[in-house]
Amino acid sequence: MSKILIVDDNKSMLYTLSRILEDAGYSCLTAENGQSAIQKVKSSDFALVILDFKMPDSDGMNVLVSLKSLKPELPVIILTAFGEIKKAVEAIKSGAEDYITKPFDNNEMLKSIKRVLGSDTSSQLRNSRNKLTEKSVDNFLVLSGNGMSEVLRQVKLVAPTNMTVLLQGESGTGKEVIANIIHKLSDRCSGPFVGVDCGAIPETLFESELFGYEKGAFTDAKSAKEGKFESADKGTLFLDEILNLSDANQVKLLRVLEEKKITRLGGNLQREFDVRILTASNFNLSDAVKEKKFRADLFYRLNEFQILIPPLRERKESIPDFVRQFIKDANKELNRNVTSISGEALLEFASYTWPGNVRELRNAVRRAVLLCEGERIETVGFSFGYGIPPLNTNGETGNSFGASARNAEREIIVQALEQNNGNKTKTAKMLKMNIRTLYRKLKALNISANA
Repeated sequence: MSKILIVDDNKSMLYTLSRILEDAGYSCLTAENGQSAIQKVKSSDFALVILDFKMPDSDGMNVLVSLKSLKPELPVIILTAFGEIKKAVEAIKSGAEDYITKPFDNNEMLKSIKRVLGSDTSSQLRNSRNKLTEKSVDNFLVLSGNGMSEVLRQVKLVAPTNMTVLLQGESGTGKEVIANIIHKLSDRCSGPFVGVDCGAIPETLFESELFGYEKGAFTDAKSAKEGKFESADKGTLFLDEILNLSDANQVKLLRVLEEKKITRLGGNLQREFDVRILTASNFNLSDAVKEKKFRADLFYRLNEFQILIPPLRERKESIPDFVRQFIKDANKELNRNVTSISGEALLEFASYTWPGNVRELRNAVRRAVLLCEGERIETVGFSFGYGIPPLNTNGETGNSFGASARNAEREIIVQALEQNNGNKTKTAKMLKMNIRTLYRKLKALNISANA
């Protein structure tokens, strides 16, 4: 029988929670303040702590930190008021497994406890998650480069929770890939991951697509069909390009998220669902709220945790890795045998600003592989659609992202010099450029002649 410590200064709340949990088969102890909770954790083993975040004589964050320092593996669920969601997010970042807003639903509380005790406290799952986090996620190409280190850190923090996550970033930055990673690192990884492109659903079909329909609900409804919420039960529902929803459909979605129940079109039966919601937008939703293009109440419901994904132009150091991987992918897809790429071609890729981000880069590499006449891509030799801006006298591209391009180009030349032990002639040959061009770039990019 799992033993749970409930920490709350409200005796009525302690009694109510204890009854709920004991009726569900758990063993409970209580503490009326943080200091008492810390002492009990020191002297006894608990499977879980439920901690009220706001007590007159105890700061919830300090108590949480103390508990985690005593027993890092001890899971903690935070109890907090709805208006303190930001504090709850900070608690998640400090090690809490989940949070429940007051007043809470009994079933919601029990589901959260079952999820935490059944998964997060399992050493087997914890170990497998650590392996996935340390190895697989770090190898996901979309998360490569220094510019994505903060994104990776946030993914690792929020994935084990049940929080709704809003992914924001330009088109082509890999929002769906990151949503999938969050799902794979969560306790719902054995459940389905269902993606929905909100921009591809006609307004009139929104309800039937997301909530399902019963036989006879409309002319072509010859049999009942479950919607995306039911398909994603016990898993994750990813709502991409959420800003494309009409105001009317935003209202319907908000109501379903608040009630945690759906009714199929043409039916009367309310069906409960257990789904984690991830959303994405390539437009800043807070700006959309200010411009009255998106409902504020739905925004606050979806924005429990936000991850901003930087564009490719801000993490150009990852471009060589992307290019090499996309060459491998294109070889399989196009039945080609391209084994390498010249330094000159790599510089072309690194010098471009990539307004279409990773998606545009992938397509450019695929085309380069298709056009390649041998086993090595010698030069890209075609327009990316926007054109590569020329280098100016400072060695920077003629745009605001020149510094990133300059750093990427500098890194490639330095690596080539090191491979050739500083021999300029061999380096120029490797990079497929004239020796005078190399010397010009060495000067422009401030690369030591002995590099």
